[in-house]
Amino acid sequence: MNDKPDSTKWEIHQRCTGCDVARQVAPGLIGAEYGANGRSVILRQPETEAEVRAMNAAAFACHVGAIQPVEGKLDPALDPYPMALDDKVYFCGHNSPMNVSANSFLLRRPNGLMMVDTPLFSNALAARYEALGPITDVLLTHRDHAAHGERYAERFGARLWIHEGDLDSAPTADHVMRGTEPIEIAEGVVAHPLYGHTEGNVIFVADDTYCFTGDSFYWCRTTGDIEVFEDVTWLSIRDLAASMRRTVPRLEFEWLLPGHGDRIRLPKPEMARRMRDLTERAGKLLPRNVDFYAVKY
Repeated sequence: MNDKPDSTKWEIHQRCTGCDVARQVAPGLIGAEYGANGRSVILRQPETEAEVRAMNAAAFACHVGAIQPVEGKLDPALDPYPMALDDKVYFCGHNSPMNVSANSFLLRRPNGLMMVDTPLFSNALAARYEALGPITDVLLTHRDHAAHGERYAERFGARLWIHEGDLDSAPTADHVMRGTEPIEIAEGVVAHPLYGHTEGNVIFVADDTYCFTGDSFYWCRTTGDIEVFEDVTWLSIRDLAASMRRTVPRLEFEWLLPGHGDRIRLPKPEMARRMRDLTERAGKLLPRNVDFYAVKY
């Protein structure tokens, strides 16, 4: 493969919100600005074809179009999404400002794919995702990531899932999860209601391997561990901790795939240990005011 330097120079505009997605897909090239706003900055220009691909991945994921070539425009032919993370999961990219720039994913199943949370909606993007196969279900982890759920479900002819606690954010959902007990929504796919971040917050676990966590917990590069969003918990951090005490002993997975914050794959025993430790730490947290800029990525 050609690995010689590319001449394109990149910049990040001031409209960047510091959502972290660019830093996830282009580590080493894009980092965080020091200071209160947490915006992303170019650390260095790409030097290889692989780094050029990473910079394009960051640009096509950015929800405000802040990452651009200094001269010219983004080349649609270099849009990498949907991007395979392994043989069953794809990152959708094209994060939406209406979903607070949340990451969304496609999960391959025997009869098609499931979309977990939603990217920006357009018919062109829907066609890109459908090219992988029929999309049978749209799974919403909670209200913050539900903005395009109804449109994607209608476009795909898919079932739309949300918990009753956040039903007002997707009132046309035809599959409503209820209560606090685990719900098997398809073979090998279990929804675990995790009351706390919002009233209808849910995580989805597939094949005891993939855990789609929405805004419940994430891999924090700053601490080198799994963390909860204690600074962005809309309902109750104490309720979230109680939900984790109920739910974590039932979980088994390798891939942590959050809506915000970084993803990671760890051996199941290590993931289980870290989740137990996180549950203990969460139980000691106190309520605090919501502060997006205080989140440690």
